[in-house]
Amino acid sequence: MPSARDGEGREVAAVRGVLRSVLGMIQSGATHVAVATDHIIESFRNALWPGYKTGEGIEPDLWAQFPLLEEVLSAAGIVVWPMVEFEADDALAAAASIAAGDPRVERVVICTPDKDLGQCVRGTRVVQLNRRTRTTLDEEGIVKKFGVSPASIPDYLALVGDAADGYPGLPGWGAKSSAAVLAKFHHLEAIPADSREWRVDVGNAGGLAHTLAQEHDRAMLFRTLATLRTDIPLFEDVDQLEWHGPGASFSSLGARLDAAVTTVSRKRKGK
Repeated sequence: MPSARDGEGREVAAVRGVLRSVLGMIQSGATHVAVATDHIIESFRNALWPGYKTGEGIEPDLWAQFPLLEEVLSAAGIVVWPMVEFEADDALAAAASIAAGDPRVERVVICTPDKDLGQCVRGTRVVQLNRRTRTTLDEEGIVKKFGVSPASIPDYLALVGDAADGYPGLPGWGAKSSAAVLAKFHHLEAIPADSREWRVDVGNAGGLAHTLAQEHDRAMLFRTLATLRTDIPLFEDVDQLEWHGPGASFSSLGARLDAAVTTVSRKRKGK
């Protein structure tokens, strides 16, 4: 988002962008909405793997907007889940699981491009939406994109790694080989130790099997890192997520955001 500063000189562009996006969902027909935030970046996963993502490197102007974002969303009547022990992705996974269990719910839409949320997709009932690309992935879409079913996404990420979350996967295991093997065996523990039993079209199968055997404990750890928690008690009834309009404090907060001065920087073309 282009930089935008309020009357006190504080950056608010990200807050305006998220608010616009969420209100756009409501205008498009969403009736029950909630937003999960990483109140702090670190989670229980940092104790499991030292290289797991942290808040290091986040721009101060962006980091400073998190409290305001939570305040503005709450004032707008949006349920907010600020996550501390767990991650925002865990909250989305748990919420999708709870909501999908209610027969009154027509469809659950998880709005994030993060590939680990693909594990939560179920048929056409629970889908993943990338609002930036306007792409919606149902279960068939997940299989087409990754080559594995949603249930195998944590195993897939354990093998190929996830640079955004800070774990590397296993040496030699790329996207194609991981998808080919997991499409047949689904989970790490079901992959035969003898590659001759695989009968899948991958190169250097023997080397991959050896690596998996040598790095088995690390692979299982990476799968734990990639597996989202669905046992978080975020709400008891989906009715608690129904949007009833903004609260009384939203008017002044909205005016503050509307009055922010936007600055667009344009790079000059070189010779």
